[in-house]
Amino acid sequence: MLDCSCWKILSWVFLAIMITVFLFKRIMRAISIPFSQLTQTENEQFFLDPNTNKKTKFPSIMSKSSLYLSIIVPSYNEQVRLPIMLDEAFEYLEKRKKIDSEFTYEIIVVDDGSRDDTSKVALEYAKKYTTDVVRVLTQDFNRGKGGAVRMGVVKSRGKLILFADADGASKFSDFERLEKIVKTNCSSLEDDKIVVCGSRRHLEKDSIAKRSLFRTFLMHGFHFLVWFLCVKGVRDTQCGFKLLTRPAALQTFSNLHVLRWAFDVDLLYIAQYLKIPIFEVDINWHECEGSKITFGSYIQMGLDLLSIRLHYLFGAWKIDANYRPENI
Repeated sequence: MLDCSCWKILSWVFLAIMITVFLFKRIMRAISIPFSQLTQTENEQFFLDPNTNKKTKFPSIMSKSSLYLSIIVPSYNEQVRLPIMLDEAFEYLEKRKKIDSEFTYEIIVVDDGSRDDTSKVALEYAKKYTTDVVRVLTQDFNRGKGGAVRMGVVKSRGKLILFADADGASKFSDFERLEKIVKTNCSSLEDDKIVVCGSRRHLEKDSIAKRSLFRTFLMHGFHFLVWFLCVKGVRDTQCGFKLLTRPAALQTFSNLHVLRWAFDVDLLYIAQYLKIPIFEVDINWHECEGSKITFGSYIQMGLDLLSIRLHYLFGAWKIDANYRPENI
């Protein structure tokens, strides 16, 4: 027979396990949306032509590409910073288009449930450049950055798919650095798979000098967790400037589960599992005012990393090279 003290210990252990399971389930629900819900809403997306007020259904990444480059811009309450980013992007893109007639592109601005005039601002660019060049995908609620990028990717038309942050922290002409890696390592953009990550690793020493000791500790702690739990060989997983070939985007985003800050890690974890080559290229980058990353964001990202590792480790999430969500 167990004495009273043993029963107390067992009771506390059981209670701790129950609390852990409860919290783990809450975390899972918070960062992941079932594919059935994702594909249903993805299939219902339309874009508005501000010149005619006509709504047209978005195409699907399952279709053959019809453009050279698709640019996905996830945006949440970005009415102030978005025009700065788009003006800089169009300055480069239009200049490139005049030089190279085969350079065709589109920009898909994904308004991730903003409470400001982000969609209205983006529609002004659609009005100016037409919806063949600029399309605005407005979501009714906030999914998270990963969810917004995924929504844009599955509605893109490009052979190459680039996602770039709306804050304009990266210099858009650096696209050519990523593009060069793709062209060097791909024989066919239609068939080959590759992921190229813009990187701020070369700026790390300068950023440490400007950051507080606490933020530096959080940064190094996050890098360690990424390396230890999920992705090896990529120093800067979080830079919001990544280029994928269409087949690579289809395979990785079809299997994506994490929809918030750490979605990049999930994306690269999937790419490594599928043996898709990943390259890292230094780019120009500068700190922008209005950053949405807080102390709580670091905590959430840490939980996301643990979640990614545990879900794949215990088989709760599967990675299937041939999986395709229905109706995208």
